[in-house]
Amino acid sequence: MDWNVDLSCQVEEIVPGFRSLFNCTIPDSGKVELQYLNNFSGVTGCIGLVGNSNGGYDPAVNISGLVGTSTVSLGANVAFDIASRTINKFNAGLNFNTAFLIASLTLNDKFDNVKASCYHEVNPLTKTAIAAELRHSFSESETGVTIGAQHAFLPDTLVKARLDSTGKVGALIQQGFLQRFFVTMAGEMDFTSINDKAPKIGVSLALTP
Repeated sequence: MDWNVDLSCQVEEIVPGFRSLFNCTIPDSGKVELQYLNNFSGVTGCIGLVGNSNGGYDPAVNISGLVGTSTVSLGANVAFDIASRTINKFNAGLNFNTAFLIASLTLNDKFDNVKASCYHEVNPLTKTAIAAELRHSFSESETGVTIGAQHAFLPDTLVKARLDSTGKVGALIQQGFLQRFFVTMAGEMDFTSINDKAPKIGVSLALTP
């Protein structure tokens, strides 16, 4: 039987700009986090224990930072395993946000994977927008491209579609009721798959307060 209990406690404004967070997931992990935030930057330091396959716990340190404005921001995240003295995670990202275009560039998995994406809203009244994403893995020498679009045919009816360079095509339609209850039907088909060409179909329900 799998079980866990989540406990968390947050203390705001220890001193101006600082706050602390304690989080414990029994029996898997626990951490203590310290955050500093101001109008143009933020830094988070975290030390915790993470459960391993031997039933014990390994200490780990995680540090992340962000600097920028509402238009341009730059951030990075580093995770260090104290027991093995290795860097488990090293990610960085750059984000550009304007009324005309939202674009981002991220480097993940110790800079082994790079992803660039952009989003442009064509018509806010009909929620019409187009987006594109470019991915590349240096270790596997693989590159992928995804393009997508969305459009609201009615105020509460939104349709999205996407096409992947690997041969996958996906689409969804979301219908809202009274702006609180949403029903979404989604489907995906892989045209390059040899063993399974049957489309995948899913339905989800969401209720907002």
